[in-house]
Parts: sequence; C-alpha cells; structure tokens
Amino acid sequence: MEFVYQHERFADIQMLRYQLPGWEGMPLRKKLYIYYLSKAALAGRDITFDQFGKYNLKIRVCLETIWQHCDFTGHDTEREALHEYLRRVWFSHGIYHHYGCGKFMPRFSKSWFADALRRVEGYLPTGIGAERMLAEIGEVMFNPEVLPKRVNKANGEDLVKTSACNFYENVGQEEVERFYASRRTGSLEEPSWGLNSKLVKTRDGKLEEQVWCLKGLYAEAIAKIVVWLGMAARYAENERQKRVLALLKDYYRAGDLRTFDKFSIEWLKEQEGDVDFINGFIEVYGDPLGLKGTWEGLVEYKDHEATRRTRLISDNAQWFEDHSPVDARFKKKRVTGVSANVVCAAMLGGDEYPSTAIGINLPNADWIRARYGSKSVSISNITHAYNEASRGNGFLEEFAIDEATLKSVRKWEVMTDELHTDLHECLGHGSGQLLPGTDPNALKAYGNTIEEARADLFGLYYIASPKLIDLGLLADSRAFEAQYYAYMMNGLMTQLVRIEPGNKIEEAHMLNRSLIAHWAADTNPEVVRLVERGGKHYVDITDYNALRQVFARQLAEIQRIKSEGDYIAARDLVERYAVGVDPQLHSEVRQRYKRLNIAPYKGFLNPKFTLVEDNGEPVDVEVSYDESYDEQMLRYSRDYGTLI
Repeated sequence: MEFVYQHERFADIQMLRYQLPGWEGMPLRKKLYIYYLSKAALAGRDITFDQFGKYNLKIRVCLETIWQHCDFTGHDTEREALHEYLRRVWFSHGIYHHYGCGKFMPRFSKSWFADALRRVEGYLPTGIGAERMLAEIGEVMFNPEVLPKRVNKANGEDLVKTSACNFYENVGQEEVERFYASRRTGSLEEPSWGLNSKLVKTRDGKLEEQVWCLKGLYAEAIAKIVVWLGMAARYAENERQKRVLALLKDYYRAGDLRTFDKFSIEWLKEQEGDVDFINGFIEVYGDPLGLKGTWEGLVEYKDHEATRRTRLISDNAQWFEDHSPVDARFKKKRVTGVSANVVCAAMLGGDEYPSTAIGINLPNADWIRARYGSKSVSISNITHAYNEASRGNGFLEEFAIDEATLKSVRKWEVMTDELHTDLHECLGHGSGQLLPGTDPNALKAYGNTIEEARADLFGLYYIASPKLIDLGLLADSRAFEAQYYAYMMNGLMTQLVRIEPGNKIEEAHMLNRSLIAHWAADTNPEVVRLVERGGKHYVDITDYNALRQVFARQLAEIQRIKSEGDYIAARDLVERYAVGVDPQLHSEVRQRYKRLNIAPYKGFLNPKFTLVEDNGEPVDVEVSYDESYDEQMLRYSRDYGTLI
C-alpha cells in the first residue's frame, strides 16, 4: 500500500506523516533501544506546555475534558470552534502560535466555555474545580490584552515582563541580566548559566533559581524520563552510550549544569552507534533573552547511504574554515571533532513535536564546540515527507519570475536545499571563534538571529563553491542558482505568509532570512531586487556570482559581530533589515498564497510503537501509522500527563 504523507488540516496547519525506512529488518535490540528512548522523548511533553505559558496545562486539561465529555447537541458551531482551538493548543503546546508567538483567540464565547466547563466538572482531575479554573484561565484565554505574546523581542521594551513564557516570575529584564552577569566568572569552561531553571523574585525581594530537576521543578515528569532512560540503557549499542545515559540521568537528578556539560561532551564523542537521541533543556529560542532551554526530545537512527554526503563535508571541514571569507582572526586554526550524519527521525517530542527541525547541530556551548567540536544531523525522512507533500501544489509556478528560473528551481532545489542544510548544520554553526574575553551572551536578544544568519550565510557562500563539484556533491556548476533564488524569494516575499496582517517579523529563523535578503537587496539592487510584472512582485537576480560575493561580505560582517560581541551592530542590522514588513507586499503575498490553498505551516504525527511480548519477554516492536491526530494527542495526554 502506498504511504500517504498528508493527513488532517486545520487552521493554518497541514499535518504530515513520516515513515521509518528499514524498520522491519532492524535487529530487536536496536528496536528496543529506540522504543525506550522514544518513551523518554514523550515523557517531558507537559514540561514544554508549562514552559510556554503558566496557564497552558490547565487550559489544555479543561479543553480536553469538555471535548471528551460535553454534550454538544444543538451546539455544532461551538463544537467545531472548540475542536479547532484544542487542536491548535495541542500543536503549539499552549495558546500561543508555535511560530509567530502571538496568542490565538477562541471562536467560541467565554460564557459558552464557562457553561460547558461547569457541566463536565465531575470529569476534571481531582482538586480542580470549574469555578477555580475559570477564575484562573478565563481572562488569559479570552482577553487579547492579557499576556498577548509568548516571546516578545520588540526593541526598547522590557522583554521579560512583556513575554508570557514561563521562565521568569516577578522580575524584569535588567534584573535578569544583572543576575546572570554576576554568575559569570570569565572561565574558559563557563556553564550555560540559567539554562535549566526558572528565575523568580521571592516575597522578601530576593532572586532565586528554581532548577528543573528531580529535586526541584518538573520533578514528576523528570522522574518518568529518568525511568525510561534507564530502561533504554539495557539495550544500548555500546558502553559509551551507557555512560551518556548515566550522565544524563545524573544531570536530571541534581540539575548541575557542569554535569550537563560532561554529558554533552560524552554525547558528542559517541559516534559508533546507529541510534542517537536528544533529550533535555536545549534550545533557547523560547526565551526572549536566549538563556532558558526549552525541553525537547528526539530519537533518530542513521541513514547510512545519505550520510556519505555529510561525511564528505565534515571530512573537509578544515578546508572550508580556511577558505571562509571572514577575517583570519575569527577563523579556527584547527577544526576539531566535526561529525555529521543523515538520520531518520524515529520519535519527536517536546519542542521538536509536532513541528520539527530538519537539521540540528549541538552542543550549543561555544567552549565545547571550540575544544571538542559538534555533532550535526540532517533528518532525511522528515525532509522527504515535506518534499512529497509539496509536489504539484503550484507554489513555484506562482512565484518564480520566468520559465528558465522555474525549470532551474524544479531541477535543483531539493538537492541544493539538502546541501545548504548540511553546510548550515555541519559546518556553519561550528565555524569561526569568539575573540578571547567575548561574552557568549553579548548579543542578548539578537544572538539567536545573528547565529542563524551566520550559519545560513556560510551555507549560501559554499553552496556555490567549485569544491562541491570536486567532492562530487553537485554535478552542475550552476545548480546553486536554484538555492539562491529560492532563498531570496523566501526572505523577501513568501515567508510573509506566516505573518498576520499588521505584525512584524519576530521568530529568529524568519528574522535571519529577512535580514540576509533585505540587506542584499538594499545594498546591491543591481544584483538582486523585487520587480513588478502584471501587478505581481517577483525576485529578479541579475548576477548569481555577484550575489555570492554579497553573501561573502555579509558573512564576514556577521562573523565579526559574533566574534567581537558587537551588540550595537547586531541590533542595528536586525532592526533595519529583518523586522519590518511592507504592508502592501504582505497583502499581495497572502492573497496569492490563499489562491493556492496551501497551509503555511506543517507538522508531523509520530508513528505508534507497540511492544510485542511472549511470556513476558519482548519479541518485537511493531510500528503503525494509522493513528489520527486527535487520537495521538489524547493518548499522549493520558499516558504522559504528569504535571496536572
């Protein structure tokens, strides 16, 4: 039977499925290792909900209770509205858009919701009364002025007080920055202070970190994660994997960030096994100050055939570093420990689910990267699902400027996009170095955007390098043009479909693409520009080789900003080129996109694993793909609901 990638659609979201190639022929021990790691990847789900807003878990429980137990007779409109709202809450781990971070509002009334909740009060968890819940969550859900944004990055505002993310309480931005500045010692092996804690001001006015660990916050969920990690260790492929899991459990028990660094280094060194994972408080995009790590989980196994591509790139990491167009002061004299694999995702969890990355490079600590290197992955079965789902949707026909460009992008975009992701993750994030004494957090709220721009520009510069032809990774010296056109089209125009009218760009990856594209078009209009034809705008690139030199100059400046910690330059570039939206162009792009009937956002349903036993002994792990979105989300709430 042919695998169907596209699944249900709601709001602005299309759900997709991803396949697990090679599963049936996999040894039982490896299946069991993946199975228990997958349990650990799902066990922290409630943590992510709570991190994204202190009322999210309570709202989710109330919505699920109404959905499962309310009599909707005569209320079809409200039933439909509640169903959509609940699905969005599941998808975004709360009431804030997963990408834009603005609060989305329910289409049912507050009075109807209150009445429905009272009618199902007996089904709410013990100790949670309807009136108490309504008092706590009513204004948050229905008043657009109350806690309107999960992550606010608007220049000139107190980013902590105006962000609804649940990383801080009763503190302001300056207090947070002073608190963590006082922690820093200038050590070459400085921990990532604040990564795994909530910072609160107590009643007596003192600032206190509440650490996420078995002895602190989220203990109930973390206890489950630790149990599943322990079960997984029984089936680890080698001794180093067992040491990695033991260190992670130690870190979860006490919350010591130095233990997390030890774990990260050992995790980085583990290269022999086929199965790998991410589990913990990792990426800091959900914090406006870029300090606090959102919980995420991912389980993966190697795609050996596709890994040939990334290994070629990583094996030549020193050549790419040496020939980078940045100042010699900012280059690594010796590139260490760069590893890159193409993998298949086996389970997505936390901030990696349902919307996930297609490439990852870790660890994030600059000193670990400098001394030990980094580990990069590109996720082939996720990319494949995206590509299959986009076939024949009419997007390129609508936005490509002419037939020649259309043919080029059709022919080369998939291949060059994969290569750009590899270069971005494998080498871009691991390239360059900070000057001695530069604070890794010097760029503050602009740090994530500058880092993503640095990695993207590294990939853009080298996707056009003859070195890729020499390595056999590209067969045509003009193939890079497809990536350049698609990238500029996205940065200047088509990503605007993800922005609501009247809003600015705020998400770090969108800011990065907007920065690069608008900076190039503004300073080099003779090379790249927007043109109008027949009432529609198109990207016009007149000289692709000249555009590569534009990217080279941008990379040199972005690396300088990163290496020197030049906050003023970072702020000026982002605010000038990345944030603003042309309202007329925005309206045009949204109308053209609407006619294509394409959902702007995609997310993924996980496969369902079933452990098969014979006389109490595991004999197989079966995988199925027939679970619906509602079934999966309700099952996860039932099986992994630990914090309510």
